[in-house]
Amino acid sequence: MKRIGLVAHDEMKDEMVAFARTHRERLGNFTLFGTGTTGGRVAEGTGLSVTLLKSGPRGGDAQLGAMICEGELDALFFFIDPLTALPHDVDVKALVRLATLYDIPLAVNRSTAEAVLASL
Repeated sequence: MKRIGLVAHDEMKDEMVAFARTHRERLGNFTLFGTGTTGGRVAEGTGLSVTLLKSGPRGGDAQLGAMICEGELDALFFFIDPLTALPHDVDVKALVRLATLYDIPLAVNRSTAEAVLASL
């Protein structure tokens, strides 16, 4: 079964939940991993099973990065807020770099997530 990582910046969490609700049936065919708050919100808002990692700033981004390095993720849906400065920006850049380096699909907004989901 394919594995998808889910993470969203604070201002994008509602958008991630809305995306997951819209695609609940399709996402149910995947093993989902999410950073603490994002994953919890998706699970609560959709009833989907999401394995929860630490919150992003507390190591969840790093956990997802490690999963990418170990070949344990097939795609990453990372809804990025381009208008807010982030205190853990270094972690964010590292996660995007790893997804690029290990050549896994990376969706940074709803439209790219829909395209990636359709291709999996």
